[in-house]
Amino acid sequence: MTYPFSTIWINGRDISIEAIRNETALPASDFERATFTFIREWLSDQTIFEIQTSGSTGTPKKIILTREQMLASAHMTEQALALKPGYTALVCLHTQYIAGRMMLVRCFATGMRIVVTEPAANPLANIPDSIAIDFTAWVPYQLYAILSSPEAARLNSIGCVIIGGAPLNQEIIHELQAYSCIFYATYGMTETISHIALQTLNGINASSVFRALPGIALAIDERGCLTIDAHHLPEKIVTNDLVELKDNHAFLWLGRWDNVINSGGIKIIPEHLESRMMNTLYECGILRPFFIASVPDKKLGEKITLLLEGEALDEEKKYIIHQKIKQTFSSYETPKDIITLPKFLYTNTDKIDRRKTIEMITKRS
Repeated sequence: MTYPFSTIWINGRDISIEAIRNETALPASDFERATFTFIREWLSDQTIFEIQTSGSTGTPKKIILTREQMLASAHMTEQALALKPGYTALVCLHTQYIAGRMMLVRCFATGMRIVVTEPAANPLANIPDSIAIDFTAWVPYQLYAILSSPEAARLNSIGCVIIGGAPLNQEIIHELQAYSCIFYATYGMTETISHIALQTLNGINASSVFRALPGIALAIDERGCLTIDAHHLPEKIVTNDLVELKDNHAFLWLGRWDNVINSGGIKIIPEHLESRMMNTLYECGILRPFFIASVPDKKLGEKITLLLEGEALDEEKKYIIHQKIKQTFSSYETPKDIITLPKFLYTNTDKIDRRKTIEMITKRS
């Protein structure tokens, strides 16, 4: 197999593709080892790949993907984002998982130059200004870190960024409007071989809905959850994601069916509340990870609770937050309690593990 570039740039070093293929390139970290291994497997024309799911929506498991499926996914993204040979793509997500691996596959499929840096809160801090980035993929905490750093100025020189893993703060989306780089939120999972839909977050095409990539057909089941049909997937995928379907190519994401709270007979989607809670906490000066969940309650069955990571709040701060929440939320939506934990439990891909974190609270009480 030939490749347009003879080297990749990784953690400050130019490494030849040939050195990776013949295993003379020595990895300096576990991340580099995973990256070199996947590149070597891909360039040897390997046809089957085993990939670990993150565990953010269930028990982590290994699934089998084919080379043809991964190439089909890469070409859909190439078409949707107008990626071109000769572009430079920054890979800064772990290549043990689907998001990082598919960045590498997109480079090979499209002919983009590969620039790789160890996953970090601010990956741009590790990339010299002399390296111009056309395309990259981040998770929200990376975007937040970059926006509050001197590297934010570089966002005007990047072509486009795809962001996945968790919803973005509306205040942050508003902040993105000042930059010429086009940002997209992604919807997808390991089982769909990375994203199958994109939401344009800024620019003249900014939208509140996700639009499916070419060749993807969408529908909903009897629960109101999204189903996905695609030519590169062996069968229809039935998700647990509650959506408002606009047509068979566009949808508004509402939340997870398995996170729905039944409080006093009223069903509440916590993710729907969290999108507003982000702004409320921001106005109160609370900038830390959080989520809304339920804990057992003798009277209500389940009690809506705001969970905050970090140091405990004093009673005055709790009172201020409660008063601010009451201005935004109806009585049945308002969290009845605020619980702080020093540290949430996370998946291997740095997503909050809601189920295990809630279990930890239940055991503690």
